[in-house]
Amino acid sequence: MRQDLEAVKTKLLAYIVSSNEPSGVFKSQDFRGLYSDMKSMAGDDKIAYGKSVNKIKAELQEAILVKENTLLNIPLSPIDITAPWQDNGSRPELLDSEFGSQHPLTKELEKVIGIFTRMGFEAIESRQIDDDYHMFEALNFPKNHPARDDYDTFRTEEGFIPPAHTSTMQHRILVEEKPKLETDGYIASISYGRVFRNEDVDVTHDHTFYQCEGVFVSKEASLSQMLGTLRNFFEVYYGQSLKIRTQPGYFPFTEPSLEFMIERPAVLGGKPGDWLEMLGCGMIHPNVLAMAGIDPKVYRGFAWGGGIERLVMLKYGIEDLRHFESGKMAFLRKFA
Repeated sequence: MRQDLEAVKTKLLAYIVSSNEPSGVFKSQDFRGLYSDMKSMAGDDKIAYGKSVNKIKAELQEAILVKENTLLNIPLSPIDITAPWQDNGSRPELLDSEFGSQHPLTKELEKVIGIFTRMGFEAIESRQIDDDYHMFEALNFPKNHPARDDYDTFRTEEGFIPPAHTSTMQHRILVEEKPKLETDGYIASISYGRVFRNEDVDVTHDHTFYQCEGVFVSKEASLSQMLGTLRNFFEVYYGQSLKIRTQPGYFPFTEPSLEFMIERPAVLGGKPGDWLEMLGCGMIHPNVLAMAGIDPKVYRGFAWGGGIERLVMLKYGIEDLRHFESGKMAFLRKFA
């Protein structure tokens, strides 16, 4: 038994040395097999074997720390940031681009945009500073309405607002693309970007995150079209067929308002009847259409909006939202 354990330990240590994700060793079949073998033992043999396995695990954890520190110690030439360097042969070498990669949120946002643009939606990046009109009034939030409290956000001394949702783009999209109702018969756009809220930061909340919002308007727009669009998006994004359902919600800019849920995909360890709320949606409120100069008696529309981080966290099993903004190389390299 000792010889078998030593051979497995040598193989696992070699995995750690050669891997850029050394902690993955604990998911390997060789490591899990150590515990599987223990099930067939009894008495003193099982106790002695268990102690040997725990000792190997401790050695592996120590080797992982060494490997992760090695990965993080990328040599950099010193750069004097206090003044430009002299062009006298002392110009420092910059970090080679091979050490860089796209941020996981950037990668996944591009996938989200790609799915919707293939459906025929135009993609528009949202603003990172806006005004009260586009944040609230154009979205059917009357002044001093209590619904504004649900979007607790920041304000500058001049009264500008870092948007609390990408819905601030909805009025602009409706106004600017109104001519398409005559030429194409519909408006179909998504907006995406950073949003900002006065949130206490924890594993599931942050003051800065990303959203993606969709808007569709036509004479025949319906809830069934909206649900079909959203279902198709999630099935493509997660790569499998999904069941969906909705429950009533409240948003001043949609009527009716719904919370959209999917049955947790099998690729995320889901089981039948395990539902996940993914985003808010609904039929665009007639007041919002009228504010944009679109006759709500002729045209109807639907809209939806949801966070990008939630999609990514579920897809990759990320347990802490704060990892995205941490700048930790060990986390970022998992997506390189």
